[in-house]
Amino acid sequence: MTSSETQPDFDVQLRNAIDSKTKPLGSLGRIEELAFSLGTIYRNLTPRITNPRMLVFAGNHGITESGVSAFPSEVTAQMVLNFISGGAAINVLCRTFGIDLEIVNAGVEFDFPSHSDLVDEPIAASTKNFHLEPAMTAEQVQSAITLGRRRVQAAVDGGSNFILLGEMGIGNTSSAAAITARVTQTSIGVCTGRGTGLTDESLAHKTQVLAEALARHESAVSPLDVLATFGGFEIAAMVGAILQSKELGIPVMVDGYITTSAALIAAGIDATSREVMVFSHRSQEPGHLIALQHLHAYELLNLDLRLGEGSGAALAFPLAKAATEILCDMATFDAAQVSGAIDSAHE
Repeated sequence: MTSSETQPDFDVQLRNAIDSKTKPLGSLGRIEELAFSLGTIYRNLTPRITNPRMLVFAGNHGITESGVSAFPSEVTAQMVLNFISGGAAINVLCRTFGIDLEIVNAGVEFDFPSHSDLVDEPIAASTKNFHLEPAMTAEQVQSAITLGRRRVQAAVDGGSNFILLGEMGIGNTSSAAAITARVTQTSIGVCTGRGTGLTDESLAHKTQVLAEALARHESAVSPLDVLATFGGFEIAAMVGAILQSKELGIPVMVDGYITTSAALIAAGIDATSREVMVFSHRSQEPGHLIALQHLHAYELLNLDLRLGEGSGAALAFPLAKAATEILCDMATFDAAQVSGAIDSAHE
């Protein structure tokens, strides 16, 4: 169904399918809107989520050399080891909710052991320090985007029709803040948060470093230039994952601030990619709300999260699952032989 004439017809059918369920109109609130969004993405009145796949992309950031993080860059590799050993929060959440987990080394300098959950394909050991020079070359950006596309395609080839995104990269809140400030044309001071737990003094230093970087790279304005200048390998890979999800017509659950910065770039490259994005939560990072508002998005959860790893996406996944199951399995008034559909406006 691709023509302009069939789109309204499908939307009407889907809305009617939701409204005809045995409940007052609109009584399931945002779950009904989520059901409508997912039905629209799948182009199916009764979609089923199969084999959901969490893709956690990891990458080192040269910007850490400028003292913007409370943790050293080697923590990125240490956390990847924690992921593949099964001990991180995202491992627990994926096991809890039946989500397949794949860790992708997009750019971490470390000799990782072979593991069934790890795709070890780094673009380089680390990005450059964008305080001084662009983080990535144009070729590296394209390689990272291609990596993200391939991981989504592999998930779909394996039977998945729902992608969740996560990331790991010490320093990547700096990338997210710079990307958000440039794309939304918002002050970097408003977009910069404490990341891994900076003190007031360290936060002021981080903000100053990012302001200097934005001034140094004022000519970077197109989506790909912004990504190359300020992004990380893991952010670029998530851009590719979003673009491939759009191409395949499947939903992608966006996690927090860093993944939303990838969503900003993806939407800049292809505005229609916004149609497959589902936003899991709003993080404590102040710039995240700015990015969400720019994308005209609402979050499913607001739990003061700031962990990353895809943790918010995993926590929101049961809501997506519930929304599709309601579409598939909840009875209609006619089928249940229940009369008198209640208009919520008249309750």
